[in-house]
Amino acid sequence: MSTGWSNGARLALSLVVNVEEGAEQSIRDGDRGPDPVDELGIVLKKPVRNFGNESNYEYGIREGAPRVLALLAKYQMRATFTASAVALERAPQLATQIVAAGHEVCAHGFRWQAQLGMTVDTEREFIASAVRSIERTCGQRPVGWLSRYLHTENTRQLLADAGFQYHMDDFSRDAPWLDTAVSPPMLVLPYALDSNDMKLWSAPALTPAAWFEYAKASFDWLYAEAAGRERAMMSLGVHLRIIGRPGRIGAYEQFLRYAASTRDVWITTRQEIAASRDCAKLRTL
Repeated sequence: MSTGWSNGARLALSLVVNVEEGAEQSIRDGDRGPDPVDELGIVLKKPVRNFGNESNYEYGIREGAPRVLALLAKYQMRATFTASAVALERAPQLATQIVAAGHEVCAHGFRWQAQLGMTVDTEREFIASAVRSIERTCGQRPVGWLSRYLHTENTRQLLADAGFQYHMDDFSRDAPWLDTAVSPPMLVLPYALDSNDMKLWSAPALTPAAWFEYAKASFDWLYAEAAGRERAMMSLGVHLRIIGRPGRIGAYEQFLRYAASTRDVWITTRQEIAASRDCAKLRTL
């Protein structure tokens, strides 16, 4: 059995940067209440505008984004920016920087909201609105989709109908696979929650150093295991307002430096993985 990727790489590494800031739930946008305060886990029971939490999200755009973009440029790595469309509408300068640096923009919803409970027509328009918005801000349509946590039984078929090339809402394996239950079949590029930087505030005992060690351990195991399997892939997801903090960004650089020092690792966008000969072969198996 052939192993690795047809381009000679042993492991594909997908760096994912979530852009949600400005698209979160907020009274200002007519939502029933604000999103929880990330760093404190506080949920307000009254429908009041949380100006402090809005500024917490704004930090991701003002401070976190420049740090993340600078590190990706330093190590000459391209990432997939999973962006809620409204977030880029409200930060057009960031959209310009992401595209100019050669990164991919993947749709992360129109707003940063769960699709669960949406009717088919509502969800179809939700997807179409995200496509139209990202086309306006980025000059190109997204080919991939990541939901906010919960999606519906119709999501993948609606994405296939809309011409999407891949779907990310899957945690079932460490390699791309093809969902033939929808028509046309949808390429699924799995994501990972265990190594996501959200753990840095949802699990306060996890330090940035421990997060780096966990990400490194995941990388090392997959790299070793890739010697005997096809299309081995690792995902590492981060958020501008989380990893972009001064006390955490160094852990992200440690991982990027470590990955850059390892041979035969294909650090690329999900769009390029989806377009690879290896993923094309899945459709013929």
